[in-house]
Amino acid sequence: MSSARLLLIALLATPAAHATLAAAPAAAQTPAAPGAHQFSLARLKYGGGGDWYEDRTSLVNLLRGLEERTSVPIAAPQEAVVEPGSAALFQYPFVFASGHGNMKFTATEAANLRRYLTSGGFLWVDDDFGIDPSFRREMAKVFPDEKLIELPFSHPVFHQMYEFAGGLPKIHEHDGGPARAFGIVHDGRLVVFYSYDCDLGDGLEDEEVHHDPPEKREAAMRMGLNLVLYALTH
Repeated sequence: MSSARLLLIALLATPAAHATLAAAPAAAQTPAAPGAHQFSLARLKYGGGGDWYEDRTSLVNLLRGLEERTSVPIAAPQEAVVEPGSAALFQYPFVFASGHGNMKFTATEAANLRRYLTSGGFLWVDDDFGIDPSFRREMAKVFPDEKLIELPFSHPVFHQMYEFAGGLPKIHEHDGGPARAFGIVHDGRLVVFYSYDCDLGDGLEDEEVHHDPPEKREAAMRMGLNLVLYALTH
């Protein structure tokens, strides 16, 4: 995983990549450099009975957006599915988790997920309204000495390909509060990003799923792309 991530960072550092990132959303994809590793992402199949499989079209659309708007070479049009205790987890530089219900890791899974995150991996967890209590409990198993902190609007994750001067966009109403971004920082690197009371994943779904207006879906796509690009360059 580490070598693939480094090659993707090198690819993003090329002049062609910078030109693509600075271009309008409809910019054409720059061809991948010969021999460059291709990017793939995975969905986390966690235990506990929660609906880990929700946001079913979100990652397909995010991958399509990444392919159309950036120079990152895409390995497959759909995400893989990995379990937190599996060796396959280490094949993916970016892992997504969501749901409404209970999330639970065994001690072995928590240890494996920690190894993944401290060796270069990145986890985005999107609160789909209901996962918050169990997510916070399980993250304390993975990082007992690190706390989830609220990220300031000045954090680089909000200033990648697209500018979000006011932090996370609000896609769906839950309890009526503002969209909030939390993270876990390990050795100076953001390794877990947690979008709360926001529903970015719903905004990335096919239009007919939630019938969100175009501006909401575009905001979700832009923030999703920022997350991937941040993970690949930090």
